[in-house]
Amino acid sequence: MKIGVAKEIKPDEYRVALTPAGALELINHGHEVSVESGAGAGSAFPDEAYARVGARLTSVEDVWESSDMLLKVKEPIASEYSRLREGLILFTYLHIAADEPLTRALLDSGITGVAYETVEVGRSLPLLAPMSEVAGRLASQAGAYFLEKPLGGRGLLLGGVPGVAPGKVVIVGGGVVGYNAAVIALGLGAQVTILERSIDRMRYLEEIFSGRLTLLMSSSLQVATSVEEADLVIGAVLIPGAVAPKLVTREMIASMQEGAVVVDVAIDQGGCFETSHATTHADPVYVVDGVTHYCVANMPGAVPVTSTRALTNATLPYVESIANRGLKEAVSSDAALAKGVNVIDGKLTYEAVAEAHGLDYTPLEDVLPLSAA
Repeated sequence: MKIGVAKEIKPDEYRVALTPAGALELINHGHEVSVESGAGAGSAFPDEAYARVGARLTSVEDVWESSDMLLKVKEPIASEYSRLREGLILFTYLHIAADEPLTRALLDSGITGVAYETVEVGRSLPLLAPMSEVAGRLASQAGAYFLEKPLGGRGLLLGGVPGVAPGKVVIVGGGVVGYNAAVIALGLGAQVTILERSIDRMRYLEEIFSGRLTLLMSSSLQVATSVEEADLVIGAVLIPGAVAPKLVTREMIASMQEGAVVVDVAIDQGGCFETSHATTHADPVYVVDGVTHYCVANMPGAVPVTSTRALTNATLPYVESIANRGLKEAVSSDAALAKGVNVIDGKLTYEAVAEAHGLDYTPLEDVLPLSAA
């Protein structure tokens, strides 16, 4: 199979979808790998690193036009819509439940869009998990930073010092993002509370953290109470493939202390705060009702040397499966990968996305008849 790796052009996005080591694995399986010149530079992988393993360096036009499967990190932006075409498999983070124009562009083009974030094994999301780990850890770092007074924050040291109480961190959601945010917040010495709806998940977190943080059942009243008392609130809510629920209202934000900080890690899926809108690394924050909002839509892009390696570690087995078997056989033999197919042949095959935009949903097996695994 001809596999292409496109350079990311979203503002402040420095990751690349495949490391040279991953390219070599694909080449050793007999596939042709083409890499857009400069694609790996932001992750400290120069063109020469890809050339040394046998990848072909090429232009943006060629990598989109000649590939059977194109690997990206982030969803196509408007300037890339004209490059979408029938017959191409696009394997990337799509997050289309929060982006109707992109959804329609994918459908109109006839492209096959396979989303990293909806590949699902049981209740886990193996291709989203590594970036959720990175984003969760960055969330606590960013929150601590923007609590500093010169940056508009309360002027509070999150970990406190002997004789001075630490800051209060509230994490809404106890999944991969929430867990990793808690790890760093605790490491900084903060007082941490996680709000979660799954009792089983809370039991797991209680065992892992050995009572070092507070676990509370999430409800509208509990969210409101906890947010009002917090110095830093981290939104870590996820419904796979769907728009994030708005769990923190404008009124809750207004109840917070002047200079408090909120970090909305769910912003890729629309955000879980009513006051959230996407920001960039170049201009990461804005203020609503005296509360600093950090809502960067590609948080892991800030640490591409770490993120790119972690992403390839997770995605490569699925890339190899599609390349070695072809899409139909790969998804027929792997129900987890089948859930990653969001659009194909102008049909929307992920139900949560269809519901988000009021569009028709077509089960994947109706478009791509699957053989028994």
